Amino acid sequence: SSLGSFALLALLIIYALLAIPLQSYLQPLVIMSVIPFGAIGAIFGHFVMGIDLTFLSILGIVALSGVVVNSSLVLVDYINRQRASGTTLPEALVKAGVVRFRPILLTSMTTFIGLLPMIFDKNFATHMFVPLAVSLAFGILIGTVITLLLVPSLYYITEDLFAGNGASSD
Repeated sequence: SSLGSFALLALLIIYALLAIPLQSYLQPLVIMSVIPFGAIGAIFGHFVMGIDLTFLSILGIVALSGVVVNSSLVLVDYINRQRASGTTLPEALVKAGVVRFRPILLTSMTTFIGLLPMIFDKNFATHMFVPLAVSLAFGILIGTVITLLLVPSLYYITEDLFAGNGASSD
């Protein structure tokens, strides 16, 4: 039960750390929207691999929260920079997707591939870490796809709904 309360505290700290430099209350939520999908990916990975969820699986999901936020942050930061230079929102979203696609994909794929030896290791001494690696690996895969599709969409929606009335950048 303490893990749940500490995970919630970690999410609040992540939100605060994002809100301060972005000077926005909504953009951190857009960035953090990837976290539940990463968790779904982790659970799906356990199902695909036929591995039960364990305490270390949950620790992997908590660690995954910080990892998947990074890709979203990189994407949103690029969109914000484009917007600050005068680019229209649709152009900024498309340009961010094109320019940041390769770095986001390569980072995620190298992390996934780097975790594969641990996932398929049959050594009894490292067997207990397999659920953690599965959580991270599959969560990153799903989180990456969601980052590239959902984050620009949510950014557009929040700008469309809240632009001009101060909700997106107070």
